[in-house]
This record gives sequence, C-alpha cells and structure tokens, in this order.
Amino acid sequence: MADIINLLAGIAANDPLDELRGHRAQAKETAQLSFEALLEPADPKNVSFRDRYAVAAFTAGLLGSARAEEFYRDLLRDEDESASWAVAELLDEATAAGSVRRGPYGVFESAALDEENVPGPWLTAAEATAARLGEKLTAGLEFAHLLVLHPRDSRPGHLALLLEAGWDEDGIVTLAQLVSFLNFQIRISTGLAALTDAASATADAQPHQLEWSEGESANETDDADDSPASARVNEALRAVGDRVKTYPNLHRPKLFQQGGLGWVPWIAPVAEAELSDDQRDALIEAGRAKNPYFRLLARDPAALKARTLTDFDIFFNTTDGLGRAERELAATAASRLNGCLFCASVHADRATEESGRRDVVQHLLDEGIGTKSRLGDQAWDAVVDASVALTLTPQAFGLAHVERLRAAGLDDGDIIDALSCAAFFNWANRLMLSLGEPEVLK
Repeated sequence: MADIINLLAGIAANDPLDELRGHRAQAKETAQLSFEALLEPADPKNVSFRDRYAVAAFTAGLLGSARAEEFYRDLLRDEDESASWAVAELLDEATAAGSVRRGPYGVFESAALDEENVPGPWLTAAEATAARLGEKLTAGLEFAHLLVLHPRDSRPGHLALLLEAGWDEDGIVTLAQLVSFLNFQIRISTGLAALTDAASATADAQPHQLEWSEGESANETDDADDSPASARVNEALRAVGDRVKTYPNLHRPKLFQQGGLGWVPWIAPVAEAELSDDQRDALIEAGRAKNPYFRLLARDPAALKARTLTDFDIFFNTTDGLGRAERELAATAASRLNGCLFCASVHADRATEESGRRDVVQHLLDEGIGTKSRLGDQAWDAVVDASVALTLTPQAFGLAHVERLRAAGLDDGDIIDALSCAAFFNWANRLMLSLGEPEVLK
C-alpha cells in the first residue's frame, strides 16, 4: 500500500523529503500502521468500515484538506455511496456561512482562564441528514466536530451521548483514536506539502507572527456558544449511570503549570489484571500497565501500539535532527493552543529539563499564544509559530513559516522534526481532552 502521508503531501518515492522522513523510519512505518489499524483493520469489530470512512471523510473536510477529504470520500463511496452524499451534506451544514470559526475554540473549565475562552458553534445534524446516517454514526460525526474544532470543550457528557447512541467503550476509544490520528496525519501532510513547495519557490511575503491570542477571536463574527442542551446531556449521563465518571470532588488545575498533574478517565480502562497478551504487548513498556490512560487506549491495542512507536521515534530518536528541548517546545505550543493542561504540563516540564530555561517556558504557559508570548530566541519563536500555525484549523502553516525556520538555522530535517512533534500533539491532546481530565497531584 502507498504511504498515505506521502500521498496526501504530494511526495513521490525517493523524493529528498521522503529520504528525510526515513531518518525517522519507525515513525514513518508506524504512522502507516496507524492508518491500517484505524481505517483498514483485519477485524473492524463494532465500528464498521462504512462508519470509519465516514468519520475520516468528515474530519478531513473540517480540517480543510480537499485532497484528504476526496481520498476518504472515495473509500466511503465504495462502501456506501448514499452515506457519502449524506456526509457531504453534513459538511455543508458544518461549514455554512455564519457557522464557522477558526479552531481551536472553546471554553475552559477553570474560571481562572475565562479571559481565554473563545466560544464557537457546535454541530447538530439536521433531522433528514441524521435519518440517512443513523443515530450511531450521526453521534460519531458530531463528536468528530467537537474534537476537530473545540477539543477543550470536551466533557464527560459527550461520552454519555455516544453510549446512548449505541457506541460502546471499545468503540469510543477507536473513534477518539481515529479522529485524533487524522488530526496528526493531515497536519503533518500539510507541513510536508509546504516543504515540497519551498523546494521550488520562495515565499512572497515575509514570515509573520500571529496577531491574536487564545483570549481573542480569530474570526469576524462573535457567535454565541450553542452547545448541546444541558438537559439532553444530563439525561444521557443519568441513563448510562456509572459507565461515565464525572469526579465532582476532583482537584482540577486552575492554570497551566509545569508538571504536577495526573489524569483520570471518564470511561473505564481495562483492569490491569484483565489485560490480554495483545493489550500488554501494545503498551510497549510493562510499567504502563499501571497507567489508566494507556489501559484505556488498550481497548484498541493495534492503534495504541502503532501510536506509541510513532511517539517514541518522533521524540526520542536523537541520532540527528532537532534538539530534544525544541521538540518538547513544539509539543508544549500545540498543547497550549489546544487547551490541554495535562499535555502542556508534562511537555513544558520536559522542555525545561532539556533546556534549563524554566522562566522562558513558563512565560509561554502564562501568556498563551500570541504577540505577548515572544520568547526572545529566534529559533524558539520560529518553532512556536510553526507549531501554532500547524495547530490552527484549518492549518495556516506555509512557505513563510518554512523560510522563518530556515532563517533561524533549522535545516529541512529539523523542520520535519518540529512539525512532527506539533502534529503528534494534535493527536495526543485530543485523546487526553476527550477521554478524561487532569487533576492536581497531592
């Protein structure tokens, strides 16, 4: 099978960029394995191929990738042409004039971060479209809209709505993995395509800095937050009982911080004593069996294993390429923009550990993404801006960012590392935000 990331980025075999991707051969191979695990599994179990392809086509459309949308629509048409047209109708609803905001938007649960709230539109499928797609798939597509455009709005009730619509716990993990993986696959393809363009063109404009922060709208309209009715969510929570946990007394973090956070799941992980051999193998490291996050992802072991190996090669393969501190900085910047307090805490702490620049890293956490968060270092500012541009939905990364990274001393192999780290945390953030929440460790 063709390498899907290369296909979406327009990279031919033996292209210089393909050779550079080969420096992270494990990441390249396991990103492809993630596609196979989530889109072409040997046994789709209770998430049909039709539903997987529909979610993929819809997600690609929301991310603004015409090439990826057509690729996944083609797979869906082969499976169910009627569903393909219904997904197109739902995309039209989601992207109609007056219903679009640049993502990520959303509302923080902490009142201390109220100034950074950017409410935005939610998607509720029209009755006719929902009737054609069915209750289960419709709920899955509404969940995909949540994860793509406003992941920090995720709450336990959204999982209750999925359970009510016919998704089970294993299926929810697969759905979250699928949408989150596509956020990685399409974003890294966007970055690689810009590098391909940069090989034969020069940016016409000077690289620019983002002029808005998380507390400001990046859109022309000021839409109200029309989240699903609380009565509907509360009814779903009551109906599913203890299948979804809400943790009323959890010690939640109020601000972004370096380290000191744990994470709790909203749906049940696999019990450690009940992990199968396949699930234990998917953990890669035996000690992860103690971690509820990894035991939850073990509900889809093939997706977990491929994701973990991708992670390891992107972040810990230091035979060449970008420094570890800058890789962690890219992860922190993406997490800060998406609003994932847990991921930002872990990777800010690692950026500090690798660089010794605690105050600089904390400045990024305190000020957020925008003109106030300049770090006073050409390379670090270029990495942050590139990571943010790749994290926006639709992606804003392009030739100007490539030129700025090069001007800061990064070669194309370094740039691929930075983009891979930022893209990967658009995967990780969405899993962390949609399946559970952080707590302050005592």
